[in-house]
Amino acid sequence: MIKKLLANVGSYKKDSLMTPVYVAGEVALDVIMPLIMAMMIDQGIEKGDASVILRDGGLLFLLSLLALLLGTLGGRTAAIASAGFARNLRHNLFTRIQDFSFSNIDRFSSASLITRMTTDVTNVQNAYQMIIRILVRSPLVLIFSLVMVSTISPELMTIYLVVLPILAIGLALVIKFAHPLFLKVFRIYDKLNNVVQENLQGVRVVKSYVREEQQEEIFDKVSEDVYRNFTLAQRIVSFNMPLMQFSVYTCMLLLSWFGAQLIVEQSSLTTGELVSMFNYTMQILMSLMMMSMAFVQILIARTSAERVVEVLDEESDLKNNAEPLTTIRDGSIVFENVCFSYANDKDKLALEQANLEIASGEVIGIIGGTGSGKSSLVQLIPRLYDVIEGHVKVGGHDVRDYDLAVLRDQVSMVLQNNVLFSGTINDNLRWGNENASDEEIRRVATIAQADPFIQEFPDKYETMISQGGNNVSGGQKQRLTIARALLKKPKILILDDSTSAVDTKTDRSIREGLKREIPGTTTIIISQRINSIEDADRIIVMDDGKINGIGTHDELLANNTIYQEVYHSQQKGFGEGEE
Repeated sequence: MIKKLLANVGSYKKDSLMTPVYVAGEVALDVIMPLIMAMMIDQGIEKGDASVILRDGGLLFLLSLLALLLGTLGGRTAAIASAGFARNLRHNLFTRIQDFSFSNIDRFSSASLITRMTTDVTNVQNAYQMIIRILVRSPLVLIFSLVMVSTISPELMTIYLVVLPILAIGLALVIKFAHPLFLKVFRIYDKLNNVVQENLQGVRVVKSYVREEQQEEIFDKVSEDVYRNFTLAQRIVSFNMPLMQFSVYTCMLLLSWFGAQLIVEQSSLTTGELVSMFNYTMQILMSLMMMSMAFVQILIARTSAERVVEVLDEESDLKNNAEPLTTIRDGSIVFENVCFSYANDKDKLALEQANLEIASGEVIGIIGGTGSGKSSLVQLIPRLYDVIEGHVKVGGHDVRDYDLAVLRDQVSMVLQNNVLFSGTINDNLRWGNENASDEEIRRVATIAQADPFIQEFPDKYETMISQGGNNVSGGQKQRLTIARALLKKPKILILDDSTSAVDTKTDRSIREGLKREIPGTTTIIISQRINSIEDADRIIVMDDGKINGIGTHDELLANNTIYQEVYHSQQKGFGEGEE
């Protein structure tokens, strides 16, 4: 885990290495200064020698300035190194997530991935900064101060040999009991983020159903869970400070008692040396205090680091072959004995023994109830998921033989709830082809029946789209996403219920435009409305993950029970609407 994280230091190695150098120099000066102060007390203050006081006082001032300079440089390089490390880590995480299949994302959840890229990376960044600075400084101060104490008075060294092991055991117990709780807290954070994300995405539904109070209750319940577990973890961690203070006061008390005896009774310790002992005691215990704070941060970061590395270690379910195909002959599609499961479980099939051949340029309609497998079937064509049995072929080759980027570039898929991004309409449409001319954009927008409403905007194609496309209607958003898909000039176009928010007239105009303008493109239209697919070359009826029937509108109306039921229920609905 550590090796994988350190690989993200990258070009910030120099700053990472210079930080301990500056810190070591600062520590050396901090350790020397109490000795100089002891000499000033013993040889200057007690003897009334002003020249010694001025000499040693001036030296202390210069050393303090130099320590300040080294400390500032160390802080600067530590900040640069940790910020750069975090930037590289976020970049690599984002790059890894871009390679994830839908199955990979489903395993983590989008809310969890957001937490890992933000909160978790920040925790790891803070820990890294502490490691290259605090955890270099504190052990050095501890070691050198103990060496100086043992040099000045081996007798008083016994005090530290008793107190420090007790303190170390206490800190170890704190870390042992707090870590599992922090791990639990971050899992609940994922849940909390998921609640917030769902509420923001569905804010219109929440308000239209007046479910604000219900959402608040759900949020409060998860938030209370975070509070309870985090408070418990912090209670355990809070033992750090009292333990440190107890150690400080114990050492001070014992030093005062035994140090005074050594000065008065044995004359084996000078006043200046006792003062330096107090200074070293403060340095030792402050270093331990900083180490304990660093360990708490590392304790939190350890959980975050495990979650971050979990994403970095995740291998995409979908990989290219060693020598993938880079050209697609045509838009023909073949399903051979295809079985598919989102859970990768043969007992939980979303598609079962699907067999289908689609000629290049053919227009196919797909209809079926909710959960019948319509979307599952078409998602296998651009290889958003892999089959667990059988083969899906495009252009005569298994989709697994193609380079993923090449395959998806030739298969445009428009979903019912497709996404628009912040930017102008032009920017959004150019996702399909960033080099498209204004004429090409206008052409596909006309085919998708988007040009008329775009022309009504004051800025036309330069109109800004807000995040998620919230400043356009559902029907307008669907037409824009269809135009974007057409701009790719794909060999296969899949419309997954992507005209559900437009009226019947506009729907028909879109289909007529597709038939007229892109006759050589294989087009698959999924719809709940029969009038959206009735003029397709063939229609596929899906039921419970299986292909129930294939034929033209008239053929299915004559011999397919499910199609007949859907047709008559919709005709009845239209009839009632006309009365």
